[in-house]
Amino acid sequence: MQVKEEKEFTIQKRRCLVVWVYSLKQLKTLKRYGLIHYVSRRMKYVVIYMNEEDIEQSEEKINGLHFVRKVERSYRPDVEMNFAEKIGTKAAYQYKEEEGFEVEEISTQIRLAENV
Repeated sequence: MQVKEEKEFTIQKRRCLVVWVYSLKQLKTLKRYGLIHYVSRRMKYVVIYMNEEDIEQSEEKINGLHFVRKVERSYRPDVEMNFAEKIGTKAAYQYKEEEGFEVEEISTQIRLAENV
């Protein structure tokens, strides 16, 4: 009787690299560095996703390839994605007791089209 081990799922941190190339003939070479997410044939760039811990070494290796023009990192993981404080939605709904404000309630009657 075999005992099954429960494997815990851990999320790998990933980052995107945008690789600008002179020619798209060498796409197979780029496949070994990570997952190719998008290829722009007109503007000649490739979007590659790879694990965060491998990005330093892979970026240097990719930049050293003869068909690569430039390598850019994605800054999305570094950007804070909580925008509620930035655009002021929390501040808009806060009530300050010192200033205060008056609210007028207007009584409205709902009339149906049949009763008009």
